[in-house]
Amino acid sequence: MLRDALPKVATPLPGPKAKEIIDRRAKAMPNAIRCGYPCVIARGEGAMFEDVDGNVFLDWIGGVGVLNIGYSNPELIDAVKTQSEKYFHAMMNITTHERYIELAEKMNSIVPVKGDDKKTMFVNSGAEADENAVKIAKGYTGRPNVIVFTGAFHGRTLMTMTMTAKKAYAIGMGPFPDGVYRAEFPNVYRRPAGMSEAEAVAYYIGKLEELFVEATPPQHVAAIVFEPVQGEGGFVPAPIEWVKAVRAICDKHGIMMITDEVQTGFARSGRMFASEYFKEAGCAPDIMTSAKSIAGGLPISAVTARTEIMDAVTPGTIGGTYCGNPVACASALKVIEVMEREDYPGKALKIAEKCMAKFNEWKDKYDIIGDVRGVGAMMGVEFVTDKASKKPNTDLVNAIVNEAVQHGLLLESAGTYGNVIRFLCPLCVTDAQLEAGLEIYEKAIETCLK
Repeated sequence: MLRDALPKVATPLPGPKAKEIIDRRAKAMPNAIRCGYPCVIARGEGAMFEDVDGNVFLDWIGGVGVLNIGYSNPELIDAVKTQSEKYFHAMMNITTHERYIELAEKMNSIVPVKGDDKKTMFVNSGAEADENAVKIAKGYTGRPNVIVFTGAFHGRTLMTMTMTAKKAYAIGMGPFPDGVYRAEFPNVYRRPAGMSEAEAVAYYIGKLEELFVEATPPQHVAAIVFEPVQGEGGFVPAPIEWVKAVRAICDKHGIMMITDEVQTGFARSGRMFASEYFKEAGCAPDIMTSAKSIAGGLPISAVTARTEIMDAVTPGTIGGTYCGNPVACASALKVIEVMEREDYPGKALKIAEKCMAKFNEWKDKYDIIGDVRGVGAMMGVEFVTDKASKKPNTDLVNAIVNEAVQHGLLLESAGTYGNVIRFLCPLCVTDAQLEAGLEIYEKAIETCLK
């Protein structure tokens, strides 16, 4: 059974059938939609997929965080099939459909934003969720500006490209919207030399407050937006003391604190949402976005906030044709049901315990591993030329990714300099598959160092 299989590559990659399809891809699709992996999926189950040539791969990328519940979960298939036999589409501006309401009610009950009375809206992608969260914050506060951070990734719409730090994602796309200002994100590993972690948090908060003097007065700021764990930025967690300080700044100045949980959400962090850690520490966000694993692969995303924030938005400024598609809503409801029943946050913590122990063992063993970090099963290993210089080792990361896939393990890089290998494996991975992946990973490190 594929969901219990182990990685097995029997042909040179890409195999003959995969190569034929990849060649067709090159002729039919824009080159800007890039893919460097030499495999073409035929079917997937759990954390595994088989390609068109019969090779079996362990997927530690999970659709970049989409497949927390795994490939082809039978309960999701049944939920989608049942809904699809009733109707595919009903636009909420025209005909109310109950799946949207049910999912909104469920999200309102589990999303850890400030306030007892909450409302949720649905759109189609993480970028749309982030853009609508900003619109909602502007609508509520009546203010024009937004603060974001170095290392941030929020999407590829014009607004979210502006919010995103890495401008490789925005080459040739300007001019960009005004009113987006950037502060330094608290990357504790790369804090200024000689600082303790506590001193570093104070330093980064100081950098944020400098924006109020040098860029935008606080009374003009609608929202401060950040990822609880930066994704494309290198899997860098936001220190809880820093989040507390941001929350205090927001409360002082009437600014909305928005957490972008597009990648951290749906059990990945060891909680259903990483913002639960913030709520437990007394610093819950005002608005939260979620997407990716929300529906196991169907396109839907969410924005959740307390009722007074949501109801301040001018009618007609949010929404859209496909938002809250009933088939996607049915899948999302089933995802949440399965994750709660089978304790997917607990699965994430168990995986993290095993992997972090191994990753830290490698950190002690190899001078080219500078840092190991993460929250729950959203983990990153940062590769450097040496521990003393901390110089990013992008070439080594690329080599490790290319070597690992030849043995059936899909890894992906992240980070401003592409020198971090991320872990986003489906949380339904078996112990044997996890062990096999760790073995392939370390062998790839050793091969590439030689």
